[in-house]
Amino acid sequence: MTHPTLERLCVHESVENVIPKVAFVEAFDDLSIPAELVGDDETFTQTDAIASFHPRDAYLDAAWTHCIRAGYDAFDTDAYEAAGVPLTNSTGIHSATVGEIALGYMLSLARYLHVYRDHQNEADWHAPPYERPFTVENERLCVVGLGTLGKGIATRADALGMEVVGVRRSDEPVKGVSTLYPPDELQEAIADARFVAMAVPHTPETEGTLGAEEFALMRDDAYVVNVARGPVIDEDAMVEALRSGEIAGAGLDVFETEPLPEDSPLWGMDEVLISPHKGSATNRYHLDIADLVMGNVERFQNGEELRNRVA
Repeated sequence: MTHPTLERLCVHESVENVIPKVAFVEAFDDLSIPAELVGDDETFTQTDAIASFHPRDAYLDAAWTHCIRAGYDAFDTDAYEAAGVPLTNSTGIHSATVGEIALGYMLSLARYLHVYRDHQNEADWHAPPYERPFTVENERLCVVGLGTLGKGIATRADALGMEVVGVRRSDEPVKGVSTLYPPDELQEAIADARFVAMAVPHTPETEGTLGAEEFALMRDDAYVVNVARGPVIDEDAMVEALRSGEIAGAGLDVFETEPLPEDSPLWGMDEVLISPHKGSATNRYHLDIADLVMGNVERFQNGEELRNRVA
């Protein structure tokens, strides 16, 4: 069977959910094939590559589809396997962006910055309780999941002098992580942590990784950080743990339901920081994704294995 040659990169307009669509297309000006913006009425052939935020059945007629997100849950991997169409995603490029927002949560929660900002909005010269602010230096952080996101968090936390431990299936050492725990020792890993950062992908195995039992075991001055996916934490159990004082607070970029419903009790909790699933959002995010896609275009043309292939 002759390997198909790409003649066109089709950027579906749904990419504007996270990045500017025109700027994204322009990022491919030096690509070996033309890039063009397409809509839902476009048809595809075996000479087309696609970059999209949303899935469409029509993509199964193309040569290769790239999900511009790291999470590809919405894409039917079995259908791609059956059609013989490679599916790739944008994992592996969020180490700095997500690592920084996780550290931002921890620094704000430790140093009371979020509370100062709340009082600034009221022009109130607020003095915190003496015992409340603390430094992250020498505090223990448990990173659950040590892929790209987890390593990005761990590296930055280690640089700030935190004691970093991690939970992962592999026992391969990770720079900056002093102790590794297997998943079945999660409860031991989190029991003495001041911060617990979730960085695992959402799978049936990871759903509800932190639940009522885990929150009950955590320190009452501990904080949860979630930059993974909402369902890896039992949100109702977390709300109850926050209300009861089983944990001290949380920094959350992802939720079970997104956008977070207006009636969620999380909105009104002083010790909870909320961002709208924008851990990867920077003014060059479209360029980071474009670099990944361009590399895969060349790999495809050369008959090489595609980076981040998930189906």
